[in-house]
Amino acid sequence: MRTVITLVVTGCIGGNGSGLIGVASGDGANGSSTTSALAFFVQPNSANEGQIISPPVEVVARDSVGSTDTLFTGSITVTLASNSTGAALSGTTSVRAVNGIASFGNLTVDKAGTYTLQASAAGAATVTSTAFSITTVTTP
Repeated sequence: MRTVITLVVTGCIGGNGSGLIGVASGDGANGSSTTSALAFFVQPNSANEGQIISPPVEVVARDSVGSTDTLFTGSITVTLASNSTGAALSGTTSVRAVNGIASFGNLTVDKAGTYTLQASAAGAATVTSTAFSITTVTTP
């Protein structure tokens, strides 16, 4: 017996899309969705001690083909990954994603030094940001 499978692919003629559709698990409606990977969408910038890091750090959940997993509504947590000074990361460090993106708008670090952030979420591998500096404010 021979089985014939016909695959029909539809897409945009003349477009530049790949035609691939990412797969996300869970229903996303109650925050139970898991994701394939996390990535820093907006990396942390340098700031002064105790000053809010601006623009807000953003972490994106990615689906199986690397697109934003807009169904992901789970919590994403950031921590200091490298912290040789014993500094404290303050602000809201655990944020529920909206359309697959978690925005951390009030993060501060209390000691001068060079740091990286680590982001994590249930079911996804942790990811580390690029290095950023916190400096001491000096007055003339």
